[in-house]
Amino acid sequence: MSSSGSTYGDIHRYEPARESTAAAIAIVLLTVIEVVFVFMFAYGLVSGWGLTETGNMFLGAILAVIFVDLAFILALYRKEFLPDVVIVKKRRRKWEDLYIREEDVDGETIGDGAWDTVKRAVYPYYKR
Repeated sequence: MSSSGSTYGDIHRYEPARESTAAAIAIVLLTVIEVVFVFMFAYGLVSGWGLTETGNMFLGAILAVIFVDLAFILALYRKEFLPDVVIVKKRRRKWEDLYIREEDVDGETIGDGAWDTVKRAVYPYYKR
């Protein structure tokens, strides 16, 4: 679904999410695995696995698996259950810098408002 609107904030393209059942089942299974590893990590911390050298590496590996599993859950959710929306944004000119205001595009004369120029150099967002 596309629109021809060109004003700021208009939806240019909207593609609904696929919402597949296989992805939902995969997310549920990955969540169960995530909970098991979190409980295993918590049990390892409470029982003192981190006091030995191999136990500390084992806890680190469990923590790595937890974050990798969470990354897969979030990637599946983003790909399968969030719509693809493109909105119209305000375009900036390539040469435009964050510190240049639109009325100062042609530059400033040296000597007019020298103190204000120093203030802007020290604090760029002065009177923005």
